[in-house]
This record gives sequence, C-alpha cells and structure tokens, in this order.
Amino acid sequence: MAPQRIPLTGPPAGSGSGSDPGHASERQLDPRMELSDFLRTRRARLKPADVGLADYGGRRRVPGLRREELAQVSGVSAAYYTRLEQGNAHNVSLEVLDAISRVLRLSEAEHAHLLRLAQPRQRRPRPAPQRQQVRSTLVELLTAMEGVPAYVWGRRTDVLAWNHTASALFGDWGARAPQERNWARITFLDPAARRLFVDWESKAYDVVGQLRLGAGLHADDPQLAALIGELSLKSEDFRRLWAAHDVKKKTHGGMRMMHPLVGELTLRYETFTLPGDQEQSLTSYHAEPGSPSEEALSLLASWGVDASRDRPAATRD
Repeated sequence: MAPQRIPLTGPPAGSGSGSDPGHASERQLDPRMELSDFLRTRRARLKPADVGLADYGGRRRVPGLRREELAQVSGVSAAYYTRLEQGNAHNVSLEVLDAISRVLRLSEAEHAHLLRLAQPRQRRPRPAPQRQQVRSTLVELLTAMEGVPAYVWGRRTDVLAWNHTASALFGDWGARAPQERNWARITFLDPAARRLFVDWESKAYDVVGQLRLGAGLHADDPQLAALIGELSLKSEDFRRLWAAHDVKKKTHGGMRMMHPLVGELTLRYETFTLPGDQEQSLTSYHAEPGSPSEEALSLLASWGVDASRDRPAATRD
C-alpha cells in the first residue's frame, strides 16, 4: 500500500513521544492540505449518477466525481472549484460552500468541518497550549456519580478526570503518565485496547473522527500535530483511518466490551459538552436495567479502582 501523506508543517516528527516540546512547539497541521484532502475524499464517495449526471461508462482515472462534475452540479466554474480544492481560493462565500456541501451530501459535522477549513479564522500568535484543567466542582460531580463510569475529556481526546468506576471499567488512568491518558494513544498504541473493545475498528473510527474535528478547530495546535505525527509513525491502522478524512462527533451510542474480570458487557454512553468550557465533555456509561451487563457493572463498581489494579500493566511508550 502506498504511504499516506500527513498534512503537517514544520520539522518531521521523530520516533519519540508526541509530547516532546522540542518538536511539538514547531509543528502544526497544514489547513490547505487538510481542505484539499477532505474535498477529494468526499468526491470519491459519489458516482455521477448520485448527483443526476449521466455516466457513459469507461474507466475513470480517479474514483468518484471529477472536479468538473462537482463544479457543474454546484453551480461554480471548474477553475474556481479547482482553486478551492487546492486551498488557493480566498473569501469563499457561504452560498458556494453550502452548495458544494449539499452536492457532496455532507453530514452536519462534515459541513461544519468544511466551513472551518475553507474559512479559517485569523489567529493571533499564542504560546503552546497547556494541559486543560478541570473545575473542582466537576471532580466532585464525578465522585458523586460513583457506580456510573464517567470521565471528562478535552481536546486531543485527553482524559482529564474520572471516577473509580471508570477506572474499574477502562483501566487505571492514574497509573499512566499524564500524556498517556489519551484515547487516541490508548486505542492505537496499547494492545490491551484491542482486547477490551469487541468492535475495536468502530472504536478506532470514532476516535479518529473526533481528532479530525479537533484538527479543523485547532490547526495551529502543535501538540495535536505532534500526536497525529506520532500515531502516523507508529500505527498503520491510524494512517489508514486518518487518510479517509472522515469527521464524526459522537454524542451517544453503544459498545460491547470484553472485560478481563467480568466478561462481556453491552453498554450505552452519553456525551455532554460542558457549558462552561466547550472544549471539554463529560461521558457516562450505563447498562440496560435488569441485564447481565448491569449486574457485571455493579460488581465492577463495588471493586472500584482495585479492579483495574488486578489487570496487566498498561503499555507505555
């Protein structure tokens, strides 16, 4: 398989941790390449017949719609759309972006992602962002929710705070170094994650989709760029999913887990964006009332953090 390009600017990532400030402070995502690859992969999903165009057969040089076909249906010139996809169009109107979005059948999250990439805000130079802090009252809330696995996470999928029941379910985050309390790094670099999540591919897809949202919001975040660079070097699965440019915001859903102490669990989760900090979210998990999973979850909750300490040590970089 041909190597995938990773849209980063600055010195190439080394083989060390993505938290290395010597590298992270000089790297960021390339918004122009992000926009180009996003539009190209969205075009590849559609056939001419999907947008009402005749398909005269024959071998097409590229999969999906051609640039000229997308421009025609969107009502813009082929030259203008080509400049947009190459990141060279300036002051793109909302009407044009809305038309392109409709033709490409973008989801709500994908449409918002397109707007952020095509109309980047003017950003002032700022120091490298520090690790996010969680309000003390939120920590108290997590404690009050004991019995229900819950945690707060922020940009880059960092896990910022959690209760004992979450540790019993997912593993002791307190035993990890702070930079390793990150869902993307756990999912792709810790072999235990592949055993814990029955549908690991779905979990990995969701994590990458969330990182894509972060890339659109914070293209100038050097720590996010370093994380993406590290995962791209160390995980073929991450490179494959990242190259798809899929954007996804998960607010609720279900998952199956194979816990090393209590066996299989089927859980539902809900994610709430915190009103006081739009870059932090709280996620909680529950089982269907009266189900075997509810009984198993109650057993884990009674063990608390001790349940996670009986498990194999987490893999570290």
